[in-house]
Amino acid sequence: MKRKILRMPRAAGFAVALVSLVAGHASAATWVYVSNADSQEISVLELDRGQGVLKPVQTLNVGGTVMPMAVSHDKRVLYAALRSQPFRVVSLSIDATTGKLQKLGEAPLADSMANIDLDASGKWLFAASYQGGKISVNAIGKDGAAGPIQQLVQTAPNAHAIHPDASNRFVLATSLGGDNVSSWRFDAEKGLLSANDPPLTQGAAKSGPRHFVWDKAQRRVYLLDELDAAVHVFAWDAARGTLKLEQSTTALPPGFTGKPWAADLHLTPDGRFLYASERTSSTLAAFRVDAATGQLQPIGHTPTEKTPRGFAIDPSGRYLIAAGQESHGISLYAIDSATGALGRPSRMDVGKNPNWIEIVDTP
Repeated sequence: MKRKILRMPRAAGFAVALVSLVAGHASAATWVYVSNADSQEISVLELDRGQGVLKPVQTLNVGGTVMPMAVSHDKRVLYAALRSQPFRVVSLSIDATTGKLQKLGEAPLADSMANIDLDASGKWLFAASYQGGKISVNAIGKDGAAGPIQQLVQTAPNAHAIHPDASNRFVLATSLGGDNVSSWRFDAEKGLLSANDPPLTQGAAKSGPRHFVWDKAQRRVYLLDELDAAVHVFAWDAARGTLKLEQSTTALPPGFTGKPWAADLHLTPDGRFLYASERTSSTLAAFRVDAATGQLQPIGHTPTEKTPRGFAIDPSGRYLIAAGQESHGISLYAIDSATGALGRPSRMDVGKNPNWIEIVDTP
């Protein structure tokens, strides 16, 4: 007996596909996580790109001075470093549907850590200690929770940022007190760092190298100094793990007369614009990135939250969110895709001393 094959009319098939597509878009969401150091909590917000607004979702107490954060590559876990005793990293699962956080576990950190990041495999957590002048590696378990300390390395004073390159073969770390960027070879099988050759790129005296980012093509590294607010463009030798200075400019606004106190640095996902925050003037500096040379052209400065220690750019590149340590609030800016200019801010209060922001798209 032959079975009858029921064929769906073409129009009906299109309708089903359209409904599925709309449903898929409807379920997609963008979550914003803000660490509030003094109130020891993480604010969870939803970024509604259509309306250009932030909506409160959750406030989670983490029981310590929470500052730097990092997100797992699969977007399922948020890692938050606590800079109060006992020093530790809290692993928090991300609910893709609601954006809410739930504690997975916690593990000891070797010191008060100013920066954390993951290696490309997601099996290792890097950390840099400003107070201790050291960098470390923690293991990450199969459940995504951070585990024991794997390695601890003493560096020059005031280590501040640590990130791996895309190949996962090299790791760079800044030393604010040593005025240098150290380069390390990384064994991703064992989770071990070893000094590269040459081991250091030396900066100017009392410049205070702080935060840095690679461009997407891994051809250049952009570095922000804390103490002189200089922004540097380095050529990145991906084969050797070394830096070569190509350009230096400043994040300071015109007519600035105070003591520089630069903080954070981020590229838009398409690499066309670079932004830097400066805390004394409470401004965000914007630069256009030359597609061929990687060099920077200043666009202008935008007043922002008081003492903007941290900010982030959403994965679409349409919005920038800045946190003010002394204003206890955050500001949301639309980014002009043609010029890189920041639009009029929409602000909201969060916890006390907001200092770090992570933004996550979930399907």
